[in-house]
Amino acid sequence: MESRPGHTPGHLVFFAPAAKLAWVGDVLFRHSIGRCDFPGGNHAALLDSIKNKLWPLGGDTCFIPGHGPMSTFAEERRHNPYVADR
Repeated sequence: MESRPGHTPGHLVFFAPAAKLAWVGDVLFRHSIGRCDFPGGNHAALLDSIKNKLWPLGGDTCFIPGHGPMSTFAEERRHNPYVADR
């Protein structure tokens, strides 16, 4: 993922395709999203990054957030009030 996903400038997401595992930091949480009120943060860019860069990695991909429990992209697409498919 590019280094400007909307949470803060320079924020990175790491993905291990063979393990179907992403380290997303504070971009996405179980049933929530990261803050974007920091200098350089951008709410629209954050939502765009989640929907257009994380979701294509596959619903069965597990992710490790910066805080809280792990989840899957499929779970968040179903139940996350900020980025669920509608």
